[in-house]
Amino acid sequence: MVEGAVPEFAGRVRERFGAYRHHVLATLRKDGGPRLTGLEADFRYGELWLGMMVGSRKVLDLRRDPRFSLHANPGPGTDLSGGDVRVSGQAVEVTDPGLVARYAAVVKPPEPFHLFRAELTEVLHTSVEAPYVVLESWVPGRPLRTIRRTSDDATLRVG
Repeated sequence: MVEGAVPEFAGRVRERFGAYRHHVLATLRKDGGPRLTGLEADFRYGELWLGMMVGSRKVLDLRRDPRFSLHANPGPGTDLSGGDVRVSGQAVEVTDPGLVARYAAVVKPPEPFHLFRAELTEVLHTSVEAPYVVLESWVPGRPLRTIRRTSDDATLRVG
């Protein structure tokens, strides 16, 4: 979906996730509180896939409430090289044995595993273009929005 709407932006997001293997997944606990856990995310077949160990708390969280956010590993240092990326959406559990087998044949995850497909509701890329921090935000059905700001700004610069 992001690929078709804003391909250049989607490419930068995919590249940022591809820079490191492990990322941070946020799910909602049974009591509504946040749970942060490590996760290997995979862009394949034009979509974002989330594979998880059988019986993990994040699987139980997503089955109960499919909302999630995934923050790309920022890597070493503080320069935001490649930007900072977060995606949010709904995780849809994949139960079709053929699709799970197709995915497993290529990715070769430890088996057994649970597989979720991400339906994204927001993609945010933050970068630095001195003197600005640049926030690019995409939501399905809307154009890419760019905000440039400094810590001295009383108001945001949108454009």
